[in-house]
Amino acid sequence: MTMQSINPANGELLAEFDTWDQETLDEVVTEAGYAFADWAKLTPIEDRCALMRNVAEVLRDDADLLAELITLEMGKTYAEAMAEIEKSAWVCEFYAEHGPAFLADEMVATDASKSYVAYLPLGVVLAVMPWNFPFWQVFRFAAPALVAGNIGLLKHASNVPQCALAIEEVFRKAGFPDYIFTTLMIGSDKVESVIRHPAVRAVSLTGSEPAGRKVAAIAGSELKKCVLELGGSDAFIVLDDAPMSKVIAGAVKGRFSNMGQSCIAAKRFIVDQFIANDFIQKFKEAVENHFVAGDPMDEETTLAPMARQDLLDELHDQVMRSVEMGAKIVTGGYQLDRPGSYYAPTILTDVTSNMPAYNEELFGPVAVVLKASEPAHALGIANAVDYGLGGSIWTGDLATAEAMARGMESGATYINSSTFSDPRLPFGGVKNSGYGRELSVHGIREFTNIKSIWIK
Repeated sequence: MTMQSINPANGELLAEFDTWDQETLDEVVTEAGYAFADWAKLTPIEDRCALMRNVAEVLRDDADLLAELITLEMGKTYAEAMAEIEKSAWVCEFYAEHGPAFLADEMVATDASKSYVAYLPLGVVLAVMPWNFPFWQVFRFAAPALVAGNIGLLKHASNVPQCALAIEEVFRKAGFPDYIFTTLMIGSDKVESVIRHPAVRAVSLTGSEPAGRKVAAIAGSELKKCVLELGGSDAFIVLDDAPMSKVIAGAVKGRFSNMGQSCIAAKRFIVDQFIANDFIQKFKEAVENHFVAGDPMDEETTLAPMARQDLLDELHDQVMRSVEMGAKIVTGGYQLDRPGSYYAPTILTDVTSNMPAYNEELFGPVAVVLKASEPAHALGIANAVDYGLGGSIWTGDLATAEAMARGMESGATYINSSTFSDPRLPFGGVKNSGYGRELSVHGIREFTNIKSIWIK
C-alpha cells in the first residue's frame, strides 16, 4: 500500500510513499513506550519547554519552504499557509512559556499536613489528525502534550504525507530525542492496532463524526483516554441592528477561509427576516467580487482548490440533493472548468430541515442562509442540529448577544467576530462535535494524570 501526495491545483503526483508493515509499526510504538520513562522523569519541564521554543524557531526559519509544502500538498493559498506556520510557532511558544505554571502542583487545604494535586503525564498519546490544517492541527496537540511529558505519535491524513514527515523533521531539527515525536506512515486500517498497543495510553482525534465514533469505541473498549474534535455546523446569527458592512466582511471570511474546509467555519447564516434580503444580496455581491481562481502559490489568487476531488464531488452532491428538494442557488453551485479541484463559492437559500444542506456538515465553500423572526427563534435554529462546536452572533446589543451566547449549544461563541481558535482559550465541542478540550490550561491537562497526594 502507498500514500500519494497530489497537488489539488492541477492533479500532479508530487510524491509517493510506501506504508509500514505491522512489524515495523509495532517496533516503533514499542520504542516510543520505552522513551517515555526518560522523557517524563529525567527531562525537567524547563528543558522540555526550551526544546519547544526551538521548535517555534525552526518553524519560523523554515516558514517559506513549509508553507509552500502545505500549499502544494493540501491546496490552500500560500498566504494562508504562511499564517498557519506562524500560528503553529505561536502555540509552541505559548506552552513553552505557560506550561510550567499550568502543570505546577496545586496546593489544597485539608486536614492533612500537606495535600495537593499533581499533573503528571500519561505516556504515549496517539494523534489522528486531518488534512485541512496539516501543521496547526498537529502542533496544537503536540505542543501541550510534549511539554507535559507525554510522547507523541502522529497518524496524519494520507493525502498529506510530506507534511507529516516534515513535522517530524521539525522536532528533530529542534533537538528532540528519538521517539519523542514520531510520524507513523500508516493508513487508517492500522489505527486500531496502535490504540490497542499496550504502550499507548490515550488518543486524540480531529476529524469526522464517523471516524470519531470508531476511535472512541476502540479507545473505550481499552479504557483509554480519548479527546475528540469532530464536525461542526456553526451558526452565524445576524440580528436586525448588526452593522451590515462588518457582517458581510465577517461572513466572507468566516465561511470561505481555507476554502470553507474548516470545522469551525460559519456554515449556517441565520439572519433576521427584516434584513435577510439585503444580507443575501450584499453577501452574493461580496462573494462574486472577491474570489479569483488561480495558482494558490500566486499572491493574486483568492480562490484555491479544495483538497481532493472526492471531497468536491461529495460537497456538490450535497448541494444538488438539496436543490432537488427545493433549495435555491443564489450563486455558485458548480465545479470550475479548469484543471484542479476548484468549486465555485456557493450560497443557498430556501433550505429546510429535511435537506442535506441543513442536517449535514458542508465541508467546503457553501453557505446556507436561513431566516429568523426574532432572537429567540434564531437561537432555536442555531441549536436545532446535532453539532455544537462554535458559533457567532452579530449585533449592537451586547447584553442580548451575551445572553444568547450562554444559551448557544456550542463549545465557543464569538460576538461580532467569526469563530477562530486561540492558544489562550479552550477549544472543543459538545453534542456530536465531540468532547474534551484542546489549547489553554485545559488542553495541557487533558493528557495528564490529575493526581491527589495527601500527607500526614
